[in-house]
Amino acid sequence: MANNYYDDSTIFDNYGEMQRSQKGLEAAGEWEAFKKMIPELHGAHVLDLGCGYGWHCEYAVEQGAERVVGIDISEKMLERAKQQPHADQVTYIQGSLDDLEPLNFEAHEFDVVMSSLALHYLPSFSDVVEAVKDVLTINGTFVFSVEHPIFTAHGSQDWLYDEAGNKVSWPVDNYHREGERQTNFLGEPLTKYHKTMTHYLSVLIDHNFVIKGIDEPVPSERLINENPDMKDELRRPMMLIIAARRK
Repeated sequence: MANNYYDDSTIFDNYGEMQRSQKGLEAAGEWEAFKKMIPELHGAHVLDLGCGYGWHCEYAVEQGAERVVGIDISEKMLERAKQQPHADQVTYIQGSLDDLEPLNFEAHEFDVVMSSLALHYLPSFSDVVEAVKDVLTINGTFVFSVEHPIFTAHGSQDWLYDEAGNKVSWPVDNYHREGERQTNFLGEPLTKYHKTMTHYLSVLIDHNFVIKGIDEPVPSERLINENPDMKDELRRPMMLIIAARRK
């Protein structure tokens, strides 16, 4: 299986310097909003798509989930996840997030499928939802976060600045032109895929999901006090969280 962006040693090391990499979920500005959308996990079977360092899998174990599976395409991410305190209670698998068939999961095997900031790296959201629907129980919950369509629309993913270097505004252009965007992250070029808000919601509805909740989270006062640069996240939405129930 091909390695991905994060299997580059320099990129992975730079990712490890981020606050959310070092401090976990409590340093993630969207975590409190995401957590509120996760249903009761005690006794549940949980699948995490794009598990990264394994923070969400750790949370599921701590909440009493009966079975937890984390999938990521990055070998280095999985190596790091396997160093977490409860890694022995999680099954970590290297695999693609939009094609779960090779993993031979049983139909309706999971009560909860979650994904944090991973799905905007994939060209087809429909393929992801189809795969999730196949493994999710009836009335099971799919909760995920992606970069907000306003954040991804322009492609540059950076502010417009005045001559003094002050942030003036966030550019939004080509919003309805969905598809590939070339940007930079951690100092290296990276491909992401822009989709509109309508796209995310319509695909879920078309696949027989009921929308349970939507949030455009902002960092808490605590996080802004700890990292004043986060106050700029109040000027435009960076992330989108959606929870949906499979009918």
